[in-house]
Amino acid sequence: MDLGPHAEFIVWAYAGVAVLVAALIFQVAWDARRVAATLKALEDRGIRRRSAGNAS
Repeated sequence: MDLGPHAEFIVWAYAGVAVLVAALIFQVAWDARRVAATLKALEDRGIRRRSAGNAS
């Protein structure tokens, strides 16, 4: 496959996008774990979410 005179730019552009997408996936996964840990800590303290239903 011949990418022409701009082959280096094209390859680096794809590599940059791949790194960016991987970083975004990592950030979302890390944030989800952080939020889950925060919710668990709150629930362990007896604080319940309103969306969990009627506790009475």
